[in-house]
Amino acid sequence: MQPNKRIDSLPRCNVGNASFRTGLIAIVGRPNVGKSTLLNRLVGEKISITSRKPQTTRYRVTGILTHEDTQFIFADTPGFQLEHNSALNQAMNRCVAQSLQGVDAALLVVDSLQFNDQDRRVLNLVSGCPKLLVINKIDKLTDKKQLLPFIKNVSGEHRFEAIVPVSAKKNLQLKELLQTLRELLPESPPIFPADEITDCSERFLAAELLREKVFRLLGEEVPYAVSVMIDDYVLERGLRRIRASVIVDKSSQKAIIIGAKGEKLKTIATQARQDMEELFEGKVFLKVWVKVKRGWANNSLTLKKLGYE
Repeated sequence: MQPNKRIDSLPRCNVGNASFRTGLIAIVGRPNVGKSTLLNRLVGEKISITSRKPQTTRYRVTGILTHEDTQFIFADTPGFQLEHNSALNQAMNRCVAQSLQGVDAALLVVDSLQFNDQDRRVLNLVSGCPKLLVINKIDKLTDKKQLLPFIKNVSGEHRFEAIVPVSAKKNLQLKELLQTLRELLPESPPIFPADEITDCSERFLAAELLREKVFRLLGEEVPYAVSVMIDDYVLERGLRRIRASVIVDKSSQKAIIIGAKGEKLKTIATQARQDMEELFEGKVFLKVWVKVKRGWANNSLTLKKLGYE
């Protein structure tokens, strides 16, 4: 997959540059603050799925952005869960903690003018590396004068290396964020080729794009009881043949996803296929089934098969 729509389009990195910097940066925060949208904007491609519903991101997703003198390796993490204690949420919290090991910097993303106990709990997970506070969604502020007092208040809570207000959705101040972040990364040659944007497999990305459509096209209750498994993935002469299963907890949820005369499932599969074809830059044949696995979110063996452990 080739990068496009980048913030700065610099196709070649100068490996011989003595001041070249490379670093792993964790993107952390409570659910629904815009971490995945931020990653996608920075990398210039949709590699982390998004929706308005919390718990959309369930895995660590790596995004790579290479400039002439820097390689940024971002790790998008699930929102840290405090309210629910299922085996699935415990696995996601472990994913957050593991993603913070060995990072060179961390971006704590918060909603504009919001810094609460959940944010403090996530901040406490980050130790031993420089931390930037990213105030997201500033485009939604009706009174921009409130921003400076808020920055002053959070500065008193923790000594951040920098506090950068941004709007990931509107692409505001992301260049400034990267410039600030670069100074915190160690001098090191690049780890990945300059044209790579993720180390995630196409199989993983296909499953995520399908799960995103379930989140976006269904009501509030069903998505949290849903996961996706790729049963078969074959690439033949540029055509990707994918068989996938949407896993649900109850038969009633299966009926909702399939919809009247199968129309809802058809819409979900069609939109997922279109996104896959855009991301993979090739034709996709996608076949989707819905399967009931009762209690899957609390079954450690099933979670392991689904890649959560």
